[in-house]
Amino acid sequence: MSGQAPRRLPPLAALDHAARLLAEHGFHVVARNERGDSLYLQREGCAFALRLSNHARTAKQRQRRTDVLASLVVRDACSPEQVAALVAGTLRDFDLARGRREAQASGAASDSGAASRK
Repeated sequence: MSGQAPRRLPPLAALDHAARLLAEHGFHVVARNERGDSLYLQREGCAFALRLSNHARTAKQRQRRTDVLASLVVRDACSPEQVAALVAGTLRDFDLARGRREAQASGAASDSGAASRK
């Protein structure tokens, strides 16, 4: 045991690290808010977004950006390993929400097709 405390990244550096890790999973920045403290990322060809920020979304933000399926919020300093764990959880949440949203859309499409045939 080395006795050294684990290296902790300040919140902005942790957000930058998270953005780099998300880029490794095919996400790229498509928008940022006016203050620059929130990034919206998407995968190529995907209609849905992931939000990376230092604060939770407000109800108004949720209404305006219905394409956002998951948010990764980093408020405090954390280690690179903690950031990687947050990214992994957010990717899981994003993929699950995307699956649900696409299943709803395909179910609605098949329901409307059945209704038009009646």
